[in-house]
Amino acid sequence: MKGVLLHGGHGTRLRPLTHTGPKQLIKVAGKPVSQWCLEDLRNSGVRDVAIILGDIAPLRVVEYYGDGGWLGLNITYIYQGYPHGLAHAVYCAREFVEDEPFVVYLGDNIIFEGIKRFVEKFEDSDAAAQILLAKVPNPQRFGVAKFDKEGRLIGLVEKPKVPPSPYALVGVYFFRPPYIFKAVESIKPSWRKELEITDAIQRLIDWGLRVDYDFITGWWKDTGTPEDILEANRILLDGRISKVIKGRVSENAVIEGRVYIDEGAVIKDDVVVRGPTYIGKNTVIDSETYIGPYTSVGDNCYIRNVELEDSVVMDNVTIKDVNARIVSSIIGAHAVIERKKAYPSGIKFVIGERAKVFI
Repeated sequence: MKGVLLHGGHGTRLRPLTHTGPKQLIKVAGKPVSQWCLEDLRNSGVRDVAIILGDIAPLRVVEYYGDGGWLGLNITYIYQGYPHGLAHAVYCAREFVEDEPFVVYLGDNIIFEGIKRFVEKFEDSDAAAQILLAKVPNPQRFGVAKFDKEGRLIGLVEKPKVPPSPYALVGVYFFRPPYIFKAVESIKPSWRKELEITDAIQRLIDWGLRVDYDFITGWWKDTGTPEDILEANRILLDGRISKVIKGRVSENAVIEGRVYIDEGAVIKDDVVVRGPTYIGKNTVIDSETYIGPYTSVGDNCYIRNVELEDSVVMDNVTIKDVNARIVSSIIGAHAVIERKKAYPSGIKFVIGERAKVFI
């Protein structure tokens, strides 16, 4: 089975973080969101993966993942350009997949339990497609499944005002050529002016082809908003981070709980770090600093004289002499936060790349 990772979209709900880079490269628990997806594919036995690139800084994706060898993958890049819809992105991969079954993974989705059992189920079946569903409190935000009285899947509706069920489509789809490509060729753009994957799968159902479904029973997140990013960071830190110290920790620093300190990182005197927390490569946590639980700090950062908790800090960030508590924040790469005058504590930020905030 081959894999297709969708890495496009404009990420409007995550602006300003996505003005200068793809939303899928935002790091949670020390890795870009799309890396968690790629590792899930690899752990499910998928080795050949095409990444469908969008029109926001696609070269950053290529520069980060390269040929995929360091992840145990063989990566091919396909440029979609403007996001004409998920079905269009899937159609772009038709030459890559040829006649092999394939799994499509939206690069901003995180499935905590992984997809290995679903990959095995599809490989053992003769279905034309297989979809994953999850019960959600707000199905109107998603593509939603429609069932008959016997529980058979009879339809899919994209972002309905009145959802036919509480079961949303999870961003992982399984297909067999050539059915899905013929289905995409037969549909027209929706009211959103996009080729909807729900319409393409609906066409398979209408043609009488077998479309299987299964349910995600564990935690799943579509990381489309700042709140989603922070929740994903908490869950992954809680479930995937162990206590590992590769960097250098001063004798007068306090490290409590599951804290991952990556290579080249330095934790100096008068610092307290409480897990679950991730500290990136070559990052310096200087004196009078508290890093609280559920915080991820990227690579090459410098942090001094601040309290930081339940936050995501990207690469190359400087935070110094704030002498205040920063909570539930996302701070973009290369940002600078520095105190210039007295200001009340309890500060909250969503700061874009290369922003500068002087407090």
